[in-house]
Amino acid sequence: MHLSSSSTSSTKTICRAASELERSDSITSQRFLGRRQSLIEDARKEREAAAAATDAAAASEQIVFEEENGKALLNLYFTLRNSKTPALSRTLKVFETFEAKIQHLETRPCRQLNDSLEYFVRCEVHLSDVSTLISSIKKNAEDVKTTKEVKFHWFPTKIADLDKCHHLVTKFDPELDKDHPGYTDSAYRQRRNMIGALAFRYRHGHSIARVEYTEDEIGTWKEVYSTLKDLYSTHACSEYLEALSQLERHCGYSPDNIPQLEDVSCFLKERTGFMLRPVAGLLSARDFLASLAFRVFQCTQYIRHASSPMHSPEPDCVHELLGHVPMLANRTFAQFSQNLGLASLGASEEDIEKLSTLYWFTVEFGLCKQNGEVRAYGAGLLSSYGELLYSLSGEPETRQFDPEAAAVQPYQDHTYQSVYFISESFSDAKEKFRGYAAGIKRPFFVKFDPFTSSVEVLDNPLKIQEGLMGVKDDLKILTDALSVLS
Repeated sequence: MHLSSSSTSSTKTICRAASELERSDSITSQRFLGRRQSLIEDARKEREAAAAATDAAAASEQIVFEEENGKALLNLYFTLRNSKTPALSRTLKVFETFEAKIQHLETRPCRQLNDSLEYFVRCEVHLSDVSTLISSIKKNAEDVKTTKEVKFHWFPTKIADLDKCHHLVTKFDPELDKDHPGYTDSAYRQRRNMIGALAFRYRHGHSIARVEYTEDEIGTWKEVYSTLKDLYSTHACSEYLEALSQLERHCGYSPDNIPQLEDVSCFLKERTGFMLRPVAGLLSARDFLASLAFRVFQCTQYIRHASSPMHSPEPDCVHELLGHVPMLANRTFAQFSQNLGLASLGASEEDIEKLSTLYWFTVEFGLCKQNGEVRAYGAGLLSSYGELLYSLSGEPETRQFDPEAAAVQPYQDHTYQSVYFISESFSDAKEKFRGYAAGIKRPFFVKFDPFTSSVEVLDNPLKIQEGLMGVKDDLKILTDALSVLS
């Protein structure tokens, strides 16, 4: 929700305007200013005020987002009767007293009380004043309610919004990284920039441009493909082997041919709903994870430098096509990948870092158990001959996959990993991650709609009820099908 902003001075202006409304009643109200209350009445008021402050303090722990400067964003809803015009002035005076910065103010007729108005105020106030401000508002207004206002990052809600998710990280760029094999090769850098330009021009709905690869590029691909293919039968998981066989049959995977992204994308779309999208380099973690939420995998088209065929410091199409694509053809793994993406939408920087680390130890360098043996399913392993051998050599430390532990495990991006996580199965990893994702703090949940390729933000009960109706319909179909079969 985008709300208009104003300064504290606007609060004072509103208060002065409201005070004009109560002038006619000022003489009446002054008569009662000096009236003494009984000790019993004083005690009752103090008890009510203390209870209100306690309630407000407890609520504030849940409804407030604390900023770095110690301020809190607060949404307040309350009702004032039209017949009590001084109440508006007194209520707004509370905001001025606590130096609350009103960012938005709205009124509307109260649907429950005909002679009343409902007020919505969005304000910024010091965190230590929240409970007292709420209890002060309750003294002047009725039906005071609060909701939290949590700041979160923009995220795409339609698949076409991925056109905006193209922030590249230049950490391994051959133009800037002196350790990159192509740093001193101007012809390689020019070729890479040309292929990268194709990705920059791509927009959702376009066909992916085909690249005519050179003999040298095909030679690099062939060396990697042939070397790894001999290792897959003893080191890769069964899901990978099955998908690679299908890719060789339908998408031109072979030592002498680099598959085209458009053909591979159509293959994945038919099997798991995933699609490929060309990208010019290493994407920011937030943008890359967001694409997974829509079952879109951002894929490079350029090839690593010929001087280093068995290793690349950055993602290239050898890594993407040999490492990632076969696993994305598996339904359970595809759902696990999408769940990672959905969990990232609107998440904090801290949670993005943890999700990226989880991605690293699963999608990139994950191991799994199959038929009593440990096999590799991570793309970083399946596209690296040396680390694929090392990961299953018995030399490195291995641990059972635990999302909480994996999310904070330090990792290496320039050498072999010091520890690998082993999943009991893809289904087990998916369920464990689902539990982890439920603990990510966001003021909403998200749900992917495969019919519109969009993300629905579940932030109110009505949307959730509509979603449950859809689940109910699906369950009815499955129940009917089961009854027919039995």
